Amino acid sequence: MTGLVYKSTGSWYTVKSEQGDFIECRMKGKFRIKGIKSTNPIAVGDIVDYELEESSDTVTGTIHNIQERKNYIVRKSVNLSHQMHIIASNIDRVFLLITINNPPTTFNFIDRFLVTAEAYGIETILVFNKIDTFDEATLDEQLYMQHVYQEIGYKCLRVSSTEMKGIEELKELMIGKVSMFSGHSGVGKSTLVNAMEPTLHLKTKTISEASKQGQHTTTFAEMYDLSFDAKIIDTPGIKGFGIVDMEKEEISGYFPEFFKLKEQCKFNNCLHKDEPHCAIKAALERDEIAWSRYRSYLKILEGDDENYRTDIHNEDRIISDKTRE
Repeated sequence: MTGLVYKSTGSWYTVKSEQGDFIECRMKGKFRIKGIKSTNPIAVGDIVDYELEESSDTVTGTIHNIQERKNYIVRKSVNLSHQMHIIASNIDRVFLLITINNPPTTFNFIDRFLVTAEAYGIETILVFNKIDTFDEATLDEQLYMQHVYQEIGYKCLRVSSTEMKGIEELKELMIGKVSMFSGHSGVGKSTLVNAMEPTLHLKTKTISEASKQGQHTTTFAEMYDLSFDAKIIDTPGIKGFGIVDMEKEEISGYFPEFFKLKEQCKFNNCLHKDEPHCAIKAALERDEIAWSRYRSYLKILEGDDENYRTDIHNEDRIISDKTRE
């Protein structure tokens, strides 16, 4: 039998059958020794083959095969630096939720996410959430951030779950697709899903005033069928986003504005760092590439995965303020 994985809790997987029934499944042990460098060999969005087990009072299943994925998105495992964690698979579109100060989302975090999505061929739309809470300074910062990414070619939305602003446009982009919501804890992923589909009643929590960080409400990734012909994968909040399995020479290819200029560099293997006659650095000096993007590129290039979550938003803000002056 074949089905779609809707929820993963580590050892049990909720699979929706082709007939529309939900079955709790385990996986065969051999998946764990197939050389998969992942903390979770089976992910939400996987299409799996399974067999029913009727030996107990309840019907369960055993997954014996994962069908080939068209894509997936990963991040470094929190505790195991050499392993990856598959957030979800077979995604048509990712919506990265961004908040300016409640909690803060940095350029660095956004760029790391976008690079990973580009590497795995997943379209990403940036959703600036909680626009109803903005004062003049916050609005200025949000519009500047939006301008940076729209210039590159990324689609950006501005939404408010409490005032239902931008919700219909968001829903239209999800019709007929498997979408994923991602972002830091507290950016309002579950609240936004509730705004689109009030009958789901997903759990939500408030922001911690002490740290301005979100509190985890979504413990495991889970897929939901929505009433307007869409599927949404709600994911746990991501504190950091380490880049996985990427050669230094290929990183710039996942920055679209860098990729357009790469062939104009004097050297084919140019890392756009210290080399002469570099088209990316020349464009940077002409303000045709955002400095925030170049700094993110350098941090990824240097493998600075350990410290990228430590209050660097202040640095980004100071520099973006100077740029606008």
